Amino acid sequence: MRAIYIVLDSVGVGGAPDALAYGDTGSNTLGHIALACARGEADVEGLRSGPLNIPNLKRLGLGHALHVASGMDVLKNGTAPEGLATACAEISKGKDTPSGHFEMTGVPVMFDWMVFPKTVPAFPEWLMERLVKDAGLPGVLGDCHASGTEIIARLGDEHIASGKPIVYTSADSVLQIAAHEEHFGLDRLYELCELARSYPELEAMGRVIARPFIGNGKDEPYKRTYNRRDFAQPCPDDNLLDKAVAADIPVIAIGKVGDIFAHRGVSKVIKAGGNPAITDTLIKAMREEQGPCVIFANLVDFDSEFGHRRNVPGYAKALEDFDKRVPEIEAALQDGDVAVLTADHGNDPTWEGTDHTREQVPAVFFGPGVDAGVVESRQSFADIGQSFARHIGLKPLKHGIAIF
Repeated sequence: MRAIYIVLDSVGVGGAPDALAYGDTGSNTLGHIALACARGEADVEGLRSGPLNIPNLKRLGLGHALHVASGMDVLKNGTAPEGLATACAEISKGKDTPSGHFEMTGVPVMFDWMVFPKTVPAFPEWLMERLVKDAGLPGVLGDCHASGTEIIARLGDEHIASGKPIVYTSADSVLQIAAHEEHFGLDRLYELCELARSYPELEAMGRVIARPFIGNGKDEPYKRTYNRRDFAQPCPDDNLLDKAVAADIPVIAIGKVGDIFAHRGVSKVIKAGGNPAITDTLIKAMREEQGPCVIFANLVDFDSEFGHRRNVPGYAKALEDFDKRVPEIEAALQDGDVAVLTADHGNDPTWEGTDHTREQVPAVFFGPGVDAGVVESRQSFADIGQSFARHIGLKPLKHGIAIF
């Protein structure tokens, strides 16, 4: 029996009970994309047109999960789902990647992450001075809240000319450092991020993220690459992955999952960049891995390429492209397998700003070992982890109530 996490990064379904506290009342990533498509607002010649076309995801129950969370029927099939569909609220503080992933594996984050103010400069003076001194840098650029694509377009030329890395943050608990792969050096960027991660004063900060890019800013616009690396704070308690590895059940981490969990509770890391390659790697792992295991993939493009960039047509097209791969995933399932389609937070591309949105997430379980149906909304992402703990024969986790 295998447990398979398929995280559709940022595909929230709205309706978070505490959205008001985060300024996100009314946000609904999947629902607003579907409505924009239905109204023709996501039609782009040569890209896509018409209503959101995700028949396989709807068949499994993604539209039912949307209805459970927010009452929207725009994607709900007229028939019962083939999977077990519900939505989960988040009890962790914050709306960042680590919180969502830790909670879906059974460990809610109940402390406040360190975040940086929306001021210029955004980072404390001591941090920038120390980083410059310890790394032998000529200085830094940015030091503000920013969109990653916008800031490299704005400061890329100066970065190359000066040798100063670009540092920025967001509403999340994160220090991001962008640098050109060739002019600054990829290994040097990683070393700089590791240095920042080592500062004990930043223990309550979720991640330091290396954001390498290429291009010349002229005939080749600056473009981020898939050599991104996250240097994360470890999960504050043993989660499903830790307990699986302790019980000699392998955990296969695909894409950025190993980084998110600081490579703890992980047996094998398989790097892949972009939704198509990550999906290919997921299917390959499902075909090759035998016996009880946890396979964990995160499809990052929904969030990084389309949510943060507020690109509704691109987000819709990415959902439609992934939908076409769902039958391949189903074909790779083995007897007794259970997979879940879920998310770690929302990132409504119709929303103001460029930050994540506080939403419920879908939890659509499918596979030979699943009894289909619809379940009322759950109070924690941890219910997903508790369900998988029961499924693969582990002792109950500290948090969560099993859904099946």
